[in-house]
Amino acid sequence: MTGDEVGETRMSAQPEHLPAPPPAPVLPPVPAPAPRAAARLLARIRAQEDTDRCGRWLPAFERDWAKALGDSRQTYDLTPLHDVVRTWQVRLDSVPAVDAFTAAGSNDEDGTDLDQLFGTRP
Repeated sequence: MTGDEVGETRMSAQPEHLPAPPPAPVLPPVPAPAPRAAARLLARIRAQEDTDRCGRWLPAFERDWAKALGDSRQTYDLTPLHDVVRTWQVRLDSVPAVDAFTAAGSNDEDGTDLDQLFGTRP
C-alpha cells in the first residue's frame, strides 16, 4: 500500500487554513537594443553635419562604450551596454529639437545655475 491509500497527509509549505496566494504577475521584458545598435549609433554620430559636434561626440561615445563593455565583461550583464545605447539614441534623436531651439534665437541664459541652488560641488 502507498501512503495515499492509507490516508497519510502530505507536508506543504502552504498552511491548509489559508488560500494559496495568487500567482506573481508576469511583466513584459524590456526590449533590448538590437545587436548592431552600437554600430548604427557610430554611423549616426559620424554622419553629423556639424563636424565640431562629431569631433566631441565620437570620443565621448567610444569612452562610454568602452567603460560599459568593461563593466559587462566583469559582471556578465549586458545592462550597461543597453544603457549606453539608449542614452545615445536619445541624445541623437534630440539633436533636431536642440538645433531648432538655438536657430530660433531662443535664449536659455535666464536659467538658474545649479551651483547657485545646491552650492559648489566638492
